[in-house]
Amino acid sequence: MSFVTTQDGTQIFYKDWGSGTPVVFHHGWPLSADDWDAQMLFFLSQGYRVIAHDRRGHGRSSQSPKGHEMDTYAADVAALAAHLDLKGAIHVGHSTGGGEVARYVARHGGNGRVAKAVLIGAVPPVMVKSASNPGGLPIEVFDGFRKALVANRAQFFRDVPAGPFYGFNRQGTETIPGVVDNWWRQGMMGSAQAHYECIKAFSETDFTEDLKRIEVPVLLLHGEDDQIVPIDDSARIGIKLLRHGTLKTYPGYPHGMATTHADVINADLLAFIKG
Repeated sequence: MSFVTTQDGTQIFYKDWGSGTPVVFHHGWPLSADDWDAQMLFFLSQGYRVIAHDRRGHGRSSQSPKGHEMDTYAADVAALAAHLDLKGAIHVGHSTGGGEVARYVARHGGNGRVAKAVLIGAVPPVMVKSASNPGGLPIEVFDGFRKALVANRAQFFRDVPAGPFYGFNRQGTETIPGVVDNWWRQGMMGSAQAHYECIKAFSETDFTEDLKRIEVPVLLLHGEDDQIVPIDDSARIGIKLLRHGTLKTYPGYPHGMATTHADVINADLLAFIKG
């Protein structure tokens, strides 16, 4: 397996397949690089170099006792990009990974390292409700995540994918057991501490200034039935902050649409990358 070691000694696992223009994938909480299988195989077949890493404390990366916040996540990506000498890369982030992309591109994406970015069902600009973000989710929602994780992480990591993540709780939607099992498998590989602390990172980090600073083209893709990151307080606000942003929404699509509707999402990603 391939790893890059960061300045604090954390080992970040990554996959690096193929050659050509690099497309770098950033996974959501509490998953791993494996969540991008459908996209990596597709873009590999299209002649791209595809790269995905496990965030620190997630998947096969070190279960670091510290650094579970967005500045460090972005710095870890910068270390990976430098290690692989990536230039002109397209960075694609889902959910928490979308926040990671926003911070990385804004702070480390200069000097030709980044050509474009894509945020899918992503958390920016900020999720938690506050005086400046009245449409956000109450802090009690995220406190509930923390409570459920501490009480029984294994069961919590069944309930999320079997319910709102993929929209399997919607009437008329058939649950795909393998998708639920794979989500659980990825989640249980990681550190409970990292997952607990990452809840604060994805829910309370404000990416407003990051979005304003990004100079490259950014595509926002968001399901209109996203029950995890509601579209009205994320993509529909974020698009107004970007200098060169495009928003595409999908009626009825869930948070995990890159898995449940991979054919549609892959085609739209490819069109943006080629455009």
